[in-house]
Amino acid sequence: MADTRARALESGGSSVDAVRRMVVAALERHGGRAATLVDVGCGRGELLADLGARVERYVGVDVVRHDGFPADRELLTVDVDTGKVPFPDDAADVVVCAETIEHVENPRALVRELVRLARPGGWVFVTTPNQLSVASLSCLVARGEFQYFQAAPGLYPAHITALLEVDLRRILAECGLESVEVAYSGAGRVPFSTRRWPRLLAATNGLRGRSFSDNVLVAGRKPARVTPN
Repeated sequence: MADTRARALESGGSSVDAVRRMVVAALERHGGRAATLVDVGCGRGELLADLGARVERYVGVDVVRHDGFPADRELLTVDVDTGKVPFPDDAADVVVCAETIEHVENPRALVRELVRLARPGGWVFVTTPNQLSVASLSCLVARGEFQYFQAAPGLYPAHITALLEVDLRRILAECGLESVEVAYSGAGRVPFSTRRWPRLLAATNGLRGRSFSDNVLVAGRKPARVTPN
């Protein structure tokens, strides 16, 4: 667990506003509410404030308890690289895994665990850095590595698994999810700078979303059980 714990502590457990908004928007598209939401890789639990009254029961999952995680909320600690989340099968209406899959060694095993947690008909949302943005592709051409996987504080070695949009689609489909869709954060940085793209370029879908967003979300629905006649 030491390596996973070190990567978690490297991240600080913080999250980006644009990523949290992307998750909330996905929830709004798919029912708007959840009786039970499991947040795998929850960090400080910052998503909770954005969810508000949309969620009745929030359960955080992480390898460590980060400073700032709400004391009155459930937290399950587990190394998702090697262990199973101590939560029942088919128990969550929505399972969120925001900016976590890039930290693990086996992304397919992680997604299989997310799918196990979701109820039939429930949704799984996964977000990660967008490798196909103009900024990330520029970094790849100029430096031979993706923007968020450079050796730097908070990046490598905290980020170890770079996935393309097509990889994410395939992994969700391989793990049995259907109605797989892709969305973007609509916020991103200009290559090799800290400046943000103009709001005029902001989009959460299509080529513009892919080009000018730092983060991508994939969503998939767990098939509902069919009752025999």
